[in-house]
Amino acid sequence: MTTDLDVVIPAYGDDALLREAVESVRAQDDPRWRLTVIDDGADRSPELGSWLGEDPRVRYLPNPVRLGINRNFQRCLDEATGDWVMLLGADDRLRPDLVGRVHAITAEHPTAAWLHTDALVIDGAGEPVTPLADRVKARTKLTVTGETRVTGGEELATSLLHGNWMYFPSCVFRRGFVGAHGFREGYDIVLDLDLYLRMLLAGGECVLLREPGIEYRRHAASLSSSGAVDGTRFAEETAYFAEVAAELAARGWNRAARAARWHWTSRAHGVATLPGLLRAGEFDTARRILGLAVSTPRVAAEARRSTLT
Repeated sequence: MTTDLDVVIPAYGDDALLREAVESVRAQDDPRWRLTVIDDGADRSPELGSWLGEDPRVRYLPNPVRLGINRNFQRCLDEATGDWVMLLGADDRLRPDLVGRVHAITAEHPTAAWLHTDALVIDGAGEPVTPLADRVKARTKLTVTGETRVTGGEELATSLLHGNWMYFPSCVFRRGFVGAHGFREGYDIVLDLDLYLRMLLAGGECVLLREPGIEYRRHAASLSSSGAVDGTRFAEETAYFAEVAAELAARGWNRAARAARWHWTSRAHGVATLPGLLRAGEFDTARRILGLAVSTPRVAAEARRSTLT
């Protein structure tokens, strides 16, 4: 079966939230979709495979060996066959009209590199929440006054480097464009931002959709949350920003390069974790994160190595 839109879920085993994500795809108003679940969990679930196999529109592909987040995301892109592809989080949910809206907007903008909808943020129980991270995103994101806004180049790069306000599961990529870039190995936390920037440097444009297309779940078990606790998130971000700043400066995107060098929202996020770490007695981790938050770009790589050892 061929479709114009592939929804691919990078999953990590069977649980109730994954099944909610699957059901949100099945409940779409527009039936022009295909769903693939790529399972990188430690344990294989025969029950999950059987449940998914009941629907001919759904594929279940367990990895023979664990790939890790970066390579599993890459496999998600590699397995897609539609003209457009999105990677839905295993704990997120699509809004019922998302597929229909994607078809309408991609018909209007067939050469866009990707689309990005806003997101409704929910907690582990599925209730709307507005955590600090999402309040910051709301303040830093580009404004969409109508239904859509087309953006790209240094404007979008600078905005994302001030604060990565895009929700990755809200992105719908033109497969022919994103396939030429993919996910660079070595990044787990910034793999989405790195992909956006490389697509922008290659001339890609993004269509922003004002209305939410997904329900994005915030909870303590997510990779970004756990990375914030042990410091790996900020170490990876600090090293990456130092690297990309040099590349942007060489391109002549000086405003974007400056935003990358100082990455104020990432630093502020690191500082915000300190009270909780101190209350938990994680003094070494707190000290390392504070060092990253106040470091200059020149010491970023050394700071990262220190945090990871």
